[in-house]
Amino acid sequence: MPFNIGVPGLILILIIALIIFGPSKLPEIGRAFGNTLKEFKSATKDLVSSDDSETKDKKE
Repeated sequence: MPFNIGVPGLILILIIALIIFGPSKLPEIGRAFGNTLKEFKSATKDLVSSDDSETKDKKE
């Protein structure tokens, strides 16, 4: 589900996040979000690679 937010929408979201969390918490939130995305990408890659290996094993 791609969302067409655009640059003005991203700026608005950043301003709202700055108001809610303050400038000291934003780096921590960004770091946590980045780590979450990295773990999700790794888990997805492992899932796809294991699915591919199972498919190859069934063909042989």
